Amino acid sequence: MMKKRERGTRKGFSTGANAAAAARAATIGLLSGEIPSEVEALLPNKTRVTFTIHDAKVDKKTAHAMCIKDAGDDPDCTDGAHLTADVCLLEGQAGMVILKGGEGVGTITMRGLGLEVGGPAINPVPRKNIAENVREVAAPLLEKDGIEITISVPQGEEMAKKTLNDRLGIIGGISILGTTGIVNPYSTAAFRASVVQGIEVAANQGQDTVVLTTGGRTEKFVIASLPQLQPACFVQMGDFLGPALDTCAKQGIAHVIIGGMVGKLTKMAQGEVITHANRKAVNTELLAEIAKLCGAPEDVCKEIAEAETARFAAECMEELGLGATFYQALAQRTIETLMERYPNQFGLRVMVCDFAGNLLADVQ
Repeated sequence: MMKKRERGTRKGFSTGANAAAAARAATIGLLSGEIPSEVEALLPNKTRVTFTIHDAKVDKKTAHAMCIKDAGDDPDCTDGAHLTADVCLLEGQAGMVILKGGEGVGTITMRGLGLEVGGPAINPVPRKNIAENVREVAAPLLEKDGIEITISVPQGEEMAKKTLNDRLGIIGGISILGTTGIVNPYSTAAFRASVVQGIEVAANQGQDTVVLTTGGRTEKFVIASLPQLQPACFVQMGDFLGPALDTCAKQGIAHVIIGGMVGKLTKMAQGEVITHANRKAVNTELLAEIAKLCGAPEDVCKEIAEAETARFAAECMEELGLGATFYQALAQRTIETLMERYPNQFGLRVMVCDFAGNLLADVQ
């Protein structure tokens, strides 16, 4: 009998970080005529990491390089993906850095993802990070010419079948993701244990408040918003809402604050205790119901119900001038749902932020 692999806490690197490293290596090759076997790339979190480069090819006007994604101890379907960059010279187009999606990178087909419909599924932070890495090494070339970068993932279309991409309107491949460049093993028992431990530490320090966040951006947002709280109060729970709240109740934490964005909060409002994207789709009918209560017309509510993302609902409500009302109502619904599960066990406050870390609602 095969021994079950024990999962740990070894971190990996995102598809975005690997794409940026491949683009950097290919750009070096375009400039020097030789692609390095290793490259030190800048991550979105401003640290630098060395990546191994494979499949190097270069001529006078084009270069090709590839990084193999290592997801660490996270059971990610993109582990082992070949993040490939092809760069070519754009003669006379000084300063231009153009980014395109190639084979295995999804195409956006509907609103609600914050990306251009018809464009590649390369999220804003990886886009910026790829450009930063290219510009760092290509400054002399960019004084008179430009560079076009095409990111591809040869196995991406097959990998995408294991995600909810098609339901989100992303077809033909995976998304290029990553807000820090680091992949934390959110799906592992070890990470779940670290969430529980973090809350226990806060309780042992005599803290009566714990602030739970779903990721790096929301954690940064709440830390900036709640400067009066001690560092031990902030616990990044990832997708483990249920274990986090169970521990808060067990440890007698009096006040729980949840910081989140629309998508994860919708999962909480619909009663999900594990909020991972692949576990269950966002209940857009619930969002349509909330939108109706906020005064949205029937046709918009129907669009929201038939969409696949919470972000689409938010965009629709903002266009109607009902954004603030909608975010307030979503936060309130989240509190009501969670209080049914944890009656009289702690006070609950929900803070909603956008992708840029701006406060959208604060309900308690």
